[in-house]
Amino acid sequence: MIDSKQAADALSDIDDIVRRVRQSQIYDSASWIMIWWGVLVFAGNIATYLWPYDAEYIWPAVNIAGVVGTVLISALLYRRTGVRAREGRVLVAYLLFFAFGYLCSQMLGHYGPRELGTFWPIYFMLFYTLGGLWFGRAFVAIGLGITVLTLIGYFFVDGAAFLLWMAAVNGGGLVLGGFWMRRS
Repeated sequence: MIDSKQAADALSDIDDIVRRVRQSQIYDSASWIMIWWGVLVFAGNIATYLWPYDAEYIWPAVNIAGVVGTVLISALLYRRTGVRAREGRVLVAYLLFFAFGYLCSQMLGHYGPRELGTFWPIYFMLFYTLGGLWFGRAFVAIGLGITVLTLIGYFFVDGAAFLLWMAAVNGGGLVLGGFWMRRS
């Protein structure tokens, strides 16, 4: 027979295991999505570097591919894990995210290309960082790291080289962050 202290300790251990398993599942799902977006963002920055006048077509294509890929990855992970991402809510969240970002950057801010190349990664990373407050420190580290490196590029990397910087920092950062989360 166990006493109440031993029972409380056992329940605490079980809660800790459940928390770790949940975080592991979140990291597994998020890592695949981060890698997907990282590859797309890397390609988008390189494409914008090569064809700067087509950026108005490149970035909507990148974002649509990112959202569609996120939904497909979530569906595939559901088949494997049984954990549903609530695709309807995910689509509404993306719609609100992009609508608010567009409102701020185009209607209120009237940003130029360099400012847009800075705003959107920082805006994305805000939500990674906030999510990390609930889902794990890796999100906070990735969000803050990419934000700081984006700002360094904005202030210190001149001309078209900024797009190459952002391909490495934002695209590469998401890919590396995704692989790091797979190991956590």
